[in-house]
Amino acid sequence: MDTNTQGGKSFGLLKSQQEEKLNSVNEAFLSDPQYTEEEDLSLKLEMFKKKYMDFDLNDKGEIDMMGLKRMLEKLGLAKTHLELKKMMSEVVGDASKDTISYNNFLHMMLGKRNAILKLILMFEGMGKEQEQRETGPPGRKTFSDLP
Repeated sequence: MDTNTQGGKSFGLLKSQQEEKLNSVNEAFLSDPQYTEEEDLSLKLEMFKKKYMDFDLNDKGEIDMMGLKRMLEKLGLAKTHLELKKMMSEVVGDASKDTISYNNFLHMMLGKRNAILKLILMFEGMGKEQEQRETGPPGRKTFSDLP
């Protein structure tokens, strides 16, 4: 590997290495019998991978406190440091951990437990679907439509 890579090349290399790691985790989830009943699993895993990569600010394969803060701010949900720590410990299951691994992230998104972060990300996805469907001027309302 060339150690003289700089700027964009270095960033691209980091991103591709990160994507390879995340792809291998996705493969493990695809072959895990626990998730064989999951509908559209490969599509969900690809979507989760993209979302995860957006907020892994240090490209180390983990979302740290700043990445989580940035994720929530982008969604218009600024949180305090204490709220962020609570969310992290909910996902990771350990209050002393200060990063969310991709494995933890997938277990949260595919698991039955409803962590606050999972709910936020699910509603954010639903909001985008609504925005895409609603195009053009709003429909006309009549008096019978009023409550």
